[in-house]
Amino acid sequence: MIKKITRACVNLVQKYLPDPYLFAVILTFIVFILGMVIAQNTPLQMVLHWGNGFWGLLAFSMQMALVLVTGHTLASSPPFKKLLGAIADAMKSPTQAVITATIVSVLATFINWGFGLVIGALLAKEIAKKVEGVDYPLLIACGYIGFVVWHAGISGSIPLTIATEGHFMEETIGLIPTSETIFATFNLIPIVLLLIALPLLTKAMMPEKDKIIAINPELLKDSESAMALDRTTMTPAERVENSSIISIIIGAMGVVYIIWYFVTKGFNLNLDIVNFTFLFLAIIFHGTPRRFLDALRIAVKGTGGIILQFPFYAGIMGMMMGSGLAVIISQWFVSISNQTTFPLFAFLSAGLVNLFVPSGGGQWAVQAPIMIPASIDLGVPVVKTAMAVAWGDAWTNLIQPFWALPALGIAGLGARDIMGYCVVALLFSGIIVGLCLMFL
Repeated sequence: MIKKITRACVNLVQKYLPDPYLFAVILTFIVFILGMVIAQNTPLQMVLHWGNGFWGLLAFSMQMALVLVTGHTLASSPPFKKLLGAIADAMKSPTQAVITATIVSVLATFINWGFGLVIGALLAKEIAKKVEGVDYPLLIACGYIGFVVWHAGISGSIPLTIATEGHFMEETIGLIPTSETIFATFNLIPIVLLLIALPLLTKAMMPEKDKIIAINPELLKDSESAMALDRTTMTPAERVENSSIISIIIGAMGVVYIIWYFVTKGFNLNLDIVNFTFLFLAIIFHGTPRRFLDALRIAVKGTGGIILQFPFYAGIMGMMMGSGLAVIISQWFVSISNQTTFPLFAFLSAGLVNLFVPSGGGQWAVQAPIMIPASIDLGVPVVKTAMAVAWGDAWTNLIQPFWALPALGIAGLGARDIMGYCVVALLFSGIIVGLCLMFL
């Protein structure tokens, strides 16, 4: 049954899902029309909301581009290749491959979403080089599917925000420690269930042998750096470029800062420190500036989608927030809720809003002023409501190309190649999380 559902979803996505850029444009048109019809904004107002928000994610876009570039560059370094290669070598069958890729994706994403987003795709790509007969699109999907747990994990922006002094809802709900959100039983149980269920699901989604899309391992190998020059014929500039001393010195500076960061701030991972760590480890592991720069040049090729599409999503966010459409959607879900169903509807509303506002912090800013008072009025614990919104935000990332772009850039695939599998994972994970939110 799962194979039939999967095949239907894969075929549907292959036929009808446009390129991620066009997907963003179509979402722009949808929100533009809904803002006029439902939120009663004029066409000019919607254009202004769109234009005013268009460049609102520039800093985040750069961070995400660096997630891809630094992660890819680190993975192509000799030590990291050996590590990923050793894991891939342990895979003896396609079944082991998809299960392992899924488990690693879930665990790595729970630790840090930026880390998981890169590691899952890198490991899946390395496994594809070593395991014969594995479906490459499914394997890359396995490396991305674990992203569904990110907002319930250690780097979740909502639980970290409400645990931070001075957050905008502090007067209403106070400070809520992560022991009551991330590490609460009602949050850990769905994570454990997904850690068990998702690998079994990806195993069940494996296509029949005659429908497997295998890939020639040679096509996955990045272009090798040029052969090392004879030092006796090098120019002074070439000697500098091929000197390991420079990489060691600048790399040592980076390592000192990384050690200081974790000693003084604890295990507080964010995008900046993840990128910083990836970057300076890559500098050290590649040995010389020339080899590092050659690897970086290859990695940069996958950033085109991020650079082009993120401003369009920022424009969509501008329309959703500026027009009041996000507020209207949230209020509608609140209006049909009761004490039992409210966590489920908070989850579903967050999932819907997330398709148009793919930013955990931005979504919380819109939904918290609506969801938290309603939660208090209905007698639902605010910690459960906050985590329901967090889970909903993470849930529909499975079908949101916005977040898949780094993984797709690493894999060299398009959104259509993996989204059919992600749709099936969305359905099954939604059932598990939704039931847990209602009854735990």
